[in-house]
Amino acid sequence: MSAMSSNWDRRSVLRAAAGLAALGPLAACGSNNGRSGGGSSGKSIKQYFHAYGEAGVEDALKRYAKAYDKAAVNTQWITSADYESKLFSALLTDNAPDVFEFHPQIQLIKSGQVADLSDIINPVKSDFNPADIASHTVDGKIYGVRMIDDPQFFFYRKSVLEKAKIQPPTTLDELIEAAAKLTTGKVKGLFIGNDLHAVINPLIWSSGADTLDAKNQIAYHTEGVKEGIKKMRQLFTSGHLLLDAPTDYWDPSAIVQGLTPIQFCGMWAMPVMQKALGDDLGIFPFPKVTDSGKQSVVNGGWSMFVNAKGKNADLAKEYVKWLWIDQKKYQEDFALSYGFHIPPRASIAASATKLKTGLPAEGVKLFNDFGHFDNIGWTQAMITALEDVFANCVRKNGDPEAELSKADTTVNRELKKLFG
Repeated sequence: MSAMSSNWDRRSVLRAAAGLAALGPLAACGSNNGRSGGGSSGKSIKQYFHAYGEAGVEDALKRYAKAYDKAAVNTQWITSADYESKLFSALLTDNAPDVFEFHPQIQLIKSGQVADLSDIINPVKSDFNPADIASHTVDGKIYGVRMIDDPQFFFYRKSVLEKAKIQPPTTLDELIEAAAKLTTGKVKGLFIGNDLHAVINPLIWSSGADTLDAKNQIAYHTEGVKEGIKKMRQLFTSGHLLLDAPTDYWDPSAIVQGLTPIQFCGMWAMPVMQKALGDDLGIFPFPKVTDSGKQSVVNGGWSMFVNAKGKNADLAKEYVKWLWIDQKKYQEDFALSYGFHIPPRASIAASATKLKTGLPAEGVKLFNDFGHFDNIGWTQAMITALEDVFANCVRKNGDPEAELSKADTTVNRELKKLFG
């Protein structure tokens, strides 16, 4: 699901700081604090969510919480652009949430901040997407319950490409050529986000590489990735790329408002695009960069975690089990009623009729055929290191080999701290 603030890079919430202690004694946050939830036990728990852009999400989450009868559930809806820092600073205080949404983050596990949820997940483990389980597992223990899966790909205007006699690109070279042909006047041929960060990982995957390998060693420093970076530099300087759009890539405004005929975005925005553009809408994965590469799809999403250091960890686990494991009707509602998302549980996905036909079904197929999940060991410092590579090479024409070598130093230092 998309974030509400147009100043917030959606993927920034993936980027937890190197350690909670580094945040310092910041004050806890509070936003839209109304009590929700029922129960006569006198017990209460607090949950944190970032503000989603899709209408109805906040009301839905508070409605679910109100139905819980073993404790009063206080939902804090963080509307500011820095959900990550608000959450992490709050975790350092007595006002910390008992339950919060985030993404798999190995520092949270190594610091003991999040609880092991294996005991509540194992009984239904086989019903979850195996990749979702793997991305939340460290040393055989499962941390976090996946709520939704969010594939991201390119959306395009069929009529515009057909008029220009352009087929959906399958290679990065074809995408660059399409952007050139589709640029007319104030309309740019392609939008991949204002800071370009959203396409870093798919560029790596479509180059036939990865961020880290199975042994948690550097896997991105390849000839294919260097070639991809050079092509992105070509695209950036071409004048055919939409830059400084009013909203970032996670919002469908660029393609809906006719600023571009091709936009990188998430499946969450598909209903808004379909409402505006009808059947004049298609999708394709991130094209392959090299002959040895393969098209790729980012599989983002959100997960629910329990604060292991909180005062109500056991009660919080009970609530998480009730809502995100037992209450399938709420899980289906959350995935399908406020934008389109793929339910991480096979039994719910099987009954998700909204995803069975048309463009949503195509999105599910791309998710299954080309999807990649973020590596839980890929930390904020590592993410920033590659963002610097992109900035220095794509925006400033730096040497990819030199910049990747510089990133290697940072990444290897982080890997040593995490894995020895």
